[in-house]
Amino acid sequence: MTDFEWKSNYLKSHKLKTLGVIIVLVLRYLYTSLFIYGFVHKIIHGWMWSDILAHHFTKRLHELLATASTSSSFEATVAVWQASYLEHFALPLVMPIAWIVTIGELAIGIALLFGVTTRINAAFGLFMLLNFAAGGYYNLTIPPLVAISILLIVLPTGHWLGLDRSLNRKYPESPWFR
Repeated sequence: MTDFEWKSNYLKSHKLKTLGVIIVLVLRYLYTSLFIYGFVHKIIHGWMWSDILAHHFTKRLHELLATASTSSSFEATVAVWQASYLEHFALPLVMPIAWIVTIGELAIGIALLFGVTTRINAAFGLFMLLNFAAGGYYNLTIPPLVAISILLIVLPTGHWLGLDRSLNRKYPESPWFR
């Protein structure tokens, strides 16, 4: 699908492919808006220079420990693992995590908005989503977002609409613009 072109003749002769590309691009921009919103929210609420994230982590840790003590064995096991992740990784590194998540959301949002290094930034977005889930912030939005991440890693959306195509032509050996 890397040969896709925004030319009238091509669009008319490849209607199904065009529809698929448009749907995936809409998903890319919805995914992009999630990361840009996350960045703006964290800046407005001062995540990078306050202890707000530590409060979130501590509250979630207590919720997970309560779940672990009152749930079935599978749920309890998952809650214990997530609580351990928060207690031994996230809370001790709360400020670097606040910075990495906030700046990471900005970088992912900008890259996907302009279609530059889209596959790598979709992979970074997937990494962040999996870390959110590992910290006990799993909800029903995670599976569709993981699916979109994988779709954006596999498909060359930056070649369809963005800078990846021209940068790949200029730097054909670079893995960044594939």
